[in-house]
Amino acid sequence: MKRLTGILMASALSMAALPAFAADEVTLQLKWVTQSQFAGYYVAEEKGFYDEENLDVTIKPGGPDIAPEQVIAGGGADVIVDWMAPALAARDKGVKLINIAQPYQKSGLEMICPKDGPVKTEADFKGKTLGVWFFGNEYPFYGWMNKLGLSTEGGPDGVTVLKQSFDVQPLVQKQADCISVMTYNEYWQAIDAGFKAEDLLVFNYTQLGNDMLEDGLYVMEDKLSDAAFKDKMARFVKASMKGWKYAMENPDEAAEIVVDAGGQDENHQKRMMGEVAKLLGDASGKLDPAAYERTAKLVVDQKIVSKAPEGGYTTEIFDAASK
Repeated sequence: MKRLTGILMASALSMAALPAFAADEVTLQLKWVTQSQFAGYYVAEEKGFYDEENLDVTIKPGGPDIAPEQVIAGGGADVIVDWMAPALAARDKGVKLINIAQPYQKSGLEMICPKDGPVKTEADFKGKTLGVWFFGNEYPFYGWMNKLGLSTEGGPDGVTVLKQSFDVQPLVQKQADCISVMTYNEYWQAIDAGFKAEDLLVFNYTQLGNDMLEDGLYVMEDKLSDAAFKDKMARFVKASMKGWKYAMENPDEAAEIVVDAGGQDENHQKRMMGEVAKLLGDASGKLDPAAYERTAKLVVDQKIVSKAPEGGYTTEIFDAASK
């Protein structure tokens, strides 16, 4: 009996001494600060979905001075969340980003104007001041203005572009006639600032046919020549979309997870999660080729890129993640 006990102890010690299989490390760079806009990734981390795929994921928040395209080009991330227009613009300049999945299937971009202001229709934009975000967020706006035949250089036959901060102060302080908002964020900041929904004129990019794809997952194309990296990304996409589906089905819990991760104002995060859920479609993360072509055409029409983009996305990772 003593001999058996000794054997079992020795076996246990031997097993304990064996090195554990290290999880594959993945660094994800977000497009903006920690908020429910990225809930699926935080949920996947908190609920253990990344662990199930043997992944050790580091989620890096973004901010006003952080361009995801630059971060990944400099080796600071394996995968980034980005809008397609700036991703295609970066690709055109030699940073070979490629879309591997598309969690957001609809755009959340809008422009709002007070109904008692001078803008009543698109025809009234001429000569007005419009608030727009930059760092790649301006491309859908420029595409829209190009479609309307309006110059963005100011003057009576164009519009004056106000470089807008990520709040609604230009509207509150009447510095702009209209400002840019996201359905899940700044629109509600305007409501919280005292504007009533019935007092706002809303131009929705999707309804107007001016939407470009937002919040997709991108990697450097040359990394996909590595079979191990492709496998890792397939597992990352699978776990991330499981996180997004869970977030859609459990929005309040998802928002609480975001707050625990550093998101501000639980009520705001819960409201944001409810609006974000409307943009996820079936939460599959599948890219619609027609939406890609529409986005690609818009960036060409407004001369954001020098030529029609080629190879801006691949379905290989999504297909592998779906199996």
